[in-house]
Amino acid sequence: MTDLFGFKKHDWREHWTNMPMFYVPTRDTIKRNKVDITDIQQIANKTTTLFPKYSIYVISKGRYDKPKTVNSLKSMNIPYKIVVEPKEYIEYAKIVSKEKIIVTDEDFSERGYGSIPVRNFVMEYSISKGEKRHWILDDNINGFGYQKNGRRIDTKTNGDFFRQCEEFVDRYLNIKMAGIRYRFHHNYVKSPYYLNTRIYSCILMDNSMNYRWRGKYNEDTDLSLRVLKDGNCTMLFTWCYCNKAGTLSMKGGNTDDLYANTDNRKEFAQSLQQQHPNHVKVVWRYNRWHHEVNYKPFRNNKLLIKSD
Repeated sequence: MTDLFGFKKHDWREHWTNMPMFYVPTRDTIKRNKVDITDIQQIANKTTTLFPKYSIYVISKGRYDKPKTVNSLKSMNIPYKIVVEPKEYIEYAKIVSKEKIIVTDEDFSERGYGSIPVRNFVMEYSISKGEKRHWILDDNINGFGYQKNGRRIDTKTNGDFFRQCEEFVDRYLNIKMAGIRYRFHHNYVKSPYYLNTRIYSCILMDNSMNYRWRGKYNEDTDLSLRVLKDGNCTMLFTWCYCNKAGTLSMKGGNTDDLYANTDNRKEFAQSLQQQHPNHVKVVWRYNRWHHEVNYKPFRNNKLLIKSD
């Protein structure tokens, strides 16, 4: 089957083998109260967890009073490292075991580029450890969960989805970025993943890529576009989700460091348009400025299976 552009449509069923059951919404299951979620509840309540293959790094600034992501990972017994600036080490050491803390070379926030220098620090650190991939997570994720026909089941105990996502991505040669979708964007999805789109907040990075984080705003969209423009793939998992807090809804991070100095959303959008003028438009919507990205040119970026 082809689309309007003559490209063969990607069929996730050809790829989603030896993976958790994905429940495709049907007309009979549109009413949420009729969906049997017993099986998903059993998965979510599982008390033993497969550890991730790759290191999880949580970048954090100014959130030592309540590190949401760290607390969520601890509840699932998932190993992690938290990356903090030297000036905040003492405060974080009061709530996080010292062996779990990585201190950056400098107080990067003073450069005025938000989390981007820290993200590059994590990339180089992971590479220096000989790691093939690494997870980089924002520090405002208040839990994770699984979905079935639009019903979302939070989990406090089972973090197997990290390992399962890793195993799936490792089947391919050219997935440079993968990630787990936000809960509040998670409705009746028809596929366990979206191919070739923006990846954000809970990201699995391929350390072999030549790209690094750059700019000041919208760094996740910028990096996703650079990956796609070179013919590689991104993968956003939707069969599981993360409960990320809304942008600017928490203190700390970029809220205090970067966005406190401006509320000019047009500037944010224009910066991305300048980086990718052929793919990004600046639009007025919902009473504010946004960037609008056209991902259609990348729908023909094909997954390269290792066995091929």
